[in-house]
Amino acid sequence: MEYIEGELVGTSCRVGIVVSKFNEFVTNRLLVGAESMLKQLGTPEDQIQVVKVPGAFELPLAAKALAQSGRFDAVVCLGAVIRGETPHFEYISAEVGRGIGNTALATGIPVVFGVLTTNTVDQALDRSGPPECNKGADAVRTAVEMANLMKKLQDENSRQLGFLT
Repeated sequence: MEYIEGELVGTSCRVGIVVSKFNEFVTNRLLVGAESMLKQLGTPEDQIQVVKVPGAFELPLAAKALAQSGRFDAVVCLGAVIRGETPHFEYISAEVGRGIGNTALATGIPVVFGVLTTNTVDQALDRSGPPECNKGADAVRTAVEMANLMKKLQDENSRQLGFLT
């Protein structure tokens, strides 16, 4: 039996990060965690691009533009949707999740959901805190691992196609 998985090595990964400016007191912390993890994984700064969008709802569209550009191996979406007193939370959370997932499927590029959907501000701050619990750092680990996995799968598919000719 053969197992194929990606590694947590970012030296050859080109990563786009799309970050929401809404709830910036949280999303800036997610971004710091993401950038710190990319550095830890060995991703050169010139292989990282950060794009800021107004809110979480705009994340999928910007992520799609990056994924379709051919310049990135993975895209990370960072945002914070915090429950309020209206149903707005449910609509935004559901559509952002759907949009990010659809973007990955449509482009074949890993597009990672690093969007906090919390009941309180305190929960959002907890999940955007130190590296061991920072969901921006978690999203980057997922992105790098998936980027490396996708490269392996493409190489495997190319090799198998070579056997058919």
